[in-house]
Amino acid sequence: MVGNAVHILNVRLGRNLVHCRKALALTQEQLAHRLGVETETISRFERGATLPSLKTLEKMASILNVRMADLLDESQPKPCDETLLMHAWLQQLSPPDKEFVLKQLKTLCDHLSNNGGK
Repeated sequence: MVGNAVHILNVRLGRNLVHCRKALALTQEQLAHRLGVETETISRFERGATLPSLKTLEKMASILNVRMADLLDESQPKPCDETLLMHAWLQQLSPPDKEFVLKQLKTLCDHLSNNGGK
């Protein structure tokens, strides 16, 4: 019974991990690099072949902008919207680069809204 429960947890985590990773348009290689593990490790997690340590799960959840519980939940996490996607992109930038991107985005949005979106 315990073995079956672990297998179910592995499969659930794998499914949710794939969902979150793809929602952020990350490859297994990109996630592995950010997590500090080999690409094959991400593949094993996604296939349900193995479970990450709690420390790795916590870091993975942070990278994917979800709670650890979301990665282990029976239902798939809610799809990430554009805000979460942009947040993930910005998170990888240095503070000066992040500030630059935000200023450019604000300027672009102001320009478009002043032109009626034309």
